[in-house]
Amino acid sequence: MQTLLTAAALVPAGMVPASIPSPDWSGFDIPLPWGSLRIHAYALCILAGIVVGLWLTSVRWAKRGAPEGSVWDIAIWAIPFGIIGGRLYHVFSSPDAYFGPGFDGTGDLSLIPQIQRGGLGIWGAVVLGAFGAWIGCRRAGVKLTAFIDAAAPGLLLAQALGRWGNYFNQELFGGPTTLPWGLQVDADNANFPAGYPADTLFHPTFLYESLWNILGVLILLALDRRFHFRRGRLFWLYAMYYTLGRVWIEAMRIDDAEQISLFGITTRLNVWTSIFVFIAALAVFIVLGRRKDGNADSVYLPGREPAPAAATTAGTPLSEESGGKRASGEADGGTPAVAETAGSAAEKDTPKDSASAPSVTGNPVRDTDRVVSDSESRDNLPDNQNGSGLASAQTEAVPASTSGTPTAAESRNTGKPGGTETGTAPESGSSR
Repeated sequence: MQTLLTAAALVPAGMVPASIPSPDWSGFDIPLPWGSLRIHAYALCILAGIVVGLWLTSVRWAKRGAPEGSVWDIAIWAIPFGIIGGRLYHVFSSPDAYFGPGFDGTGDLSLIPQIQRGGLGIWGAVVLGAFGAWIGCRRAGVKLTAFIDAAAPGLLLAQALGRWGNYFNQELFGGPTTLPWGLQVDADNANFPAGYPADTLFHPTFLYESLWNILGVLILLALDRRFHFRRGRLFWLYAMYYTLGRVWIEAMRIDDAEQISLFGITTRLNVWTSIFVFIAALAVFIVLGRRKDGNADSVYLPGREPAPAAATTAGTPLSEESGGKRASGEADGGTPAVAETAGSAAEKDTPKDSASAPSVTGNPVRDTDRVVSDSESRDNLPDNQNGSGLASAQTEAVPASTSGTPTAAESRNTGKPGGTETGTAPESGSSR
């Protein structure tokens, strides 16, 4: 506030130039017994981008019906590979600080692992990060194409937050500008370009890319909701959108970078890379759109789908719709069920005084006749002396019957109706 009041006193009203101030803070130190640990703001921005990107990806991944927790199993492979790939791409696309101009050996190779100084190339991060994601997807049994479709908006959101690390490092800004949103850079900063006045304002290319990426997140989400892209098409749409913005943003930068001449045009390596990636992404997007895949909605690899739950198991009662009729011994339309018919035949062919005898089907016969015959009742009474021998003789004669059909005498002794012959051959009982 004091700075703004001082500036207002030095110039006429309405002439105060607006600008984005240079950062007063770039990190903090954590004291340790052997020294201190420096936490850089650049690293915090990258970490914040990873967190929000994973959050959005996990929400979209769960909606696709993916296994619970699989996004984290994939992330532990994709993130380290992505960071390594991003660093390697930056080193080879801006090699002077590490290998010297023209690879003359005057550079400092010890700077390569010092990632806290900044320098991550997005295309190296995407390529190696996708390789790490492929490993995680194979282990989780899901398709890489399904995962990158779910992750595309989250990846763009992570880049939007990660770009603010360039602001705290005061790096990768554009050329001079007089626009009211020009970026102030400390004149004593190592990244301040030589030959410019100390009060020069520069294009905040980090802000341009961050806003471009946030807009892209909204566009991708809207298009995916409308068209339901599958087979990796949303990821290639992300690649087209990002490179389209990266071409003009990269062309504004004035930091040292590898220059490439093609078709008579000399420009930064990242510009050519963005152009070629855009063309390749467009071609793949069109080709995938013409493919027919009947199982495109499934996130699982073939043969890795979860096993469906069994509808019934041994000993489980039948469903209420049909089981009620079967349990009562009636089939649809009032016709006796097959199971009841077979059971009745076995009951008729089995002697009543030998409950332990095996049935015709080989299973033990349960005594289902709850009615005791009159002759058996009279025979068991201690004071009954009438006709006991005749009743016993008639009862013992039952097993000797050669027919599976009970006789009329047997029907009278057992107290059951059905003295009429069924005409069943002797062999039919055994064949059941």
